[in-house]
Amino acid sequence: MKRIFTVVVALVAMVGFNGAMAQEKTVEVGGAPMYPSKNIVENAVNSKDHTTLVAAVKAAGLVETLQTAGPFTVFAPTNAAFEMLPAGTVETLLKPENKAKLQGVLTYHVVAGKLDAKTLAAKIKEGKGKAVLTTVAGGKLIVSMEGNKVLITDENGGKAYVTIKDVYQSNGVIHVIDHVVLPKS
Repeated sequence: MKRIFTVVVALVAMVGFNGAMAQEKTVEVGGAPMYPSKNIVENAVNSKDHTTLVAAVKAAGLVETLQTAGPFTVFAPTNAAFEMLPAGTVETLLKPENKAKLQGVLTYHVVAGKLDAKTLAAKIKEGKGKAVLTTVAGGKLIVSMEGNKVLITDENGGKAYVTIKDVYQSNGVIHVIDHVVLPKS
């Protein structure tokens, strides 16, 4: 009888947990719901649009970092964004001997703190049309508005637009972008 009670309690706990997950306000990215109770890595691995980014994060040894409390703001390029880079770029970056360079590129997409769209808009207004963000890599990104779209400009003049904003995570927020931004080389 005690064993049956234990099984019933376990099932009720599982149903309760799944019910709580179902009630979270999620954003769909790459065909998968992104749960605010999960961290950046736990969510990103489920997005079909971010398999290249996930592979790069793993190759760069950044999984553990992006699972910490943060908070982080991640400008997450899609697979299509990586495909726009010159032929062979991704393959070259993923080689073990280029790990440091890959880390530099990836951490250039990360800003310390939780900067949702409202916070970015306030920084842009405060900066009279642009906000300069310092990335975890130490480089600068310029954030501005182009019409009703958030525009990210890298140190080389490369541009990326936020296509999905405010994908909240337990350790920050993700903004999906349509191009890879690159630090000065």
